[in-house]
Amino acid sequence: MTDYEIEVQPDIELQPDVADTVPVAAKMTLMHQGVSPPASLTILLTGDAALQQLNRDFMGYDIPTDVLSFPAGETMPGMAEAGMDTYLGDLAISVARAEEQAAAAGHSLADELQLLTVHGVLHLLGHDHAGAEEKAAMWAAQAAVLRQLNVEIVIGE
Repeated sequence: MTDYEIEVQPDIELQPDVADTVPVAAKMTLMHQGVSPPASLTILLTGDAALQQLNRDFMGYDIPTDVLSFPAGETMPGMAEAGMDTYLGDLAISVARAEEQAAAAGHSLADELQLLTVHGVLHLLGHDHAGAEEKAAMWAAQAAVLRQLNVEIVIGE
């Protein structure tokens, strides 16, 4: 049985035990949402400047943010032959923003990165939080995955 393929691309220095939590959170989210392997995605761990540029170029907002999701939308040519039937897309996470948010909320950087990873993967899978019902469903899914990861974070606005 083929597993999920989660490629993490850190372009900043992170402690290995912190960085290792990111693919675990992504896989747990895929399993929770019933995504059957094979499935793959890429996660970029970077800084505020890169997220601000991506946010400006792709979303039209010239401000830094914590996580951006870029769904693939379709299987890419050659993916099935490579054993990856479903390429879900890409996430970009600002580690600097995650550090600030973790400090403000009183939890670890690893926990914040797991929250942002779960949030981003849920977006790749089609979840949204624009409306009240969508938001309630997405927040419930986040909370359930975080419980499975033994991450105790209160998810706010």
